[in-house]
Amino acid sequence: MVSRPSTITSLSELTALLDERRGLFIRWSRDLERDEASGCSRDSLTGAALPGLSANPLDVEDWWGNRPVRLWAARRLHDYSHLRRERGPGVRAWVLSGREVGRGPDNEPLIECHEAVATVDDAVMEEAEQLIGSQGADAWGPLDRESGSRAG
Repeated sequence: MVSRPSTITSLSELTALLDERRGLFIRWSRDLERDEASGCSRDSLTGAALPGLSANPLDVEDWWGNRPVRLWAARRLHDYSHLRRERGPGVRAWVLSGREVGRGPDNEPLIECHEAVATVDDAVMEEAEQLIGSQGADAWGPLDRESGSRAG
């Protein structure tokens, strides 16, 4: 059940959280309580109920090596930031603790949420976009089907 999550107000704060905890995910939602009540997401193409909530992992992968965790966190926020725009007002990023129960149609993890850890303030999203922009990779866009810009 959703408890009162904290609000992450800086990329440094998110980085510290990733340094201390594993098993965290980002979920873009307008109403996490409603999401949890249903316990599932829906495939936007077919309408099929999925056996968990669509989310994206925040755990730093081994292949990331010694690169900054701060850049990893910014990338994870950036990758699906288009969902905030596409789904309209009130959609925000939630940091959830959970257990993977399957994979969705885009191979994204489907999770059973154990805890709503935090919401991500818009200022963190802006900070992440600035950091990603400073990387000099023009083609490094969000994973957005509509615009055709997919990270490779």
